[in-house]
Amino acid sequence: MQREALEAVGCVVIREEKASGSNRQGRAELRTVLDFVTEGDELVVTRVDRLSRSIEDLQDVVRELKAKGPALRAAEQPIDTSTAAGKAFFDMLEVFAEFETNLRRERQMEGIAKAKAKGVYKGRKPFVDPTKVRGMRDSGMRPSQIARELKVARTTVWRALAKTEA
Repeated sequence: MQREALEAVGCVVIREEKASGSNRQGRAELRTVLDFVTEGDELVVTRVDRLSRSIEDLQDVVRELKAKGPALRAAEQPIDTSTAAGKAFFDMLEVFAEFETNLRRERQMEGIAKAKAKGVYKGRKPFVDPTKVRGMRDSGMRPSQIARELKVARTTVWRALAKTEA
């Protein structure tokens, strides 16, 4: 649907990725776009929440765009950063988008706390057996060696050792 919306407003080059907009980690396509846009270009997204869900991150993207010269436009929202009204609407929209993200996170944490209190939610199953890690350590292996053999991070080994000490 997003691709169709972008084509409908005349976009020729369309880049896409399936990653969360809550931060820029793992967003190689966004990085590529930001590296290659120049003065006179226009970066078009369907909605600004497709670009980022954090005001801070979105403002960083907009600052980066301003420094390079292209405008930002949302196909399904009245946002066009080349106009004063578009900039103002853009800023207000982002305040509400971050508010919604924070509310969702709070509800999620409340639900997890409630499930933990009922004994329903126990978290992810342990990745390694702490007693096995302790046995390997007791046999003379160093944490780095244990981590390599079990194909886990050293921090995982240290956490497992801490559990067996407690």
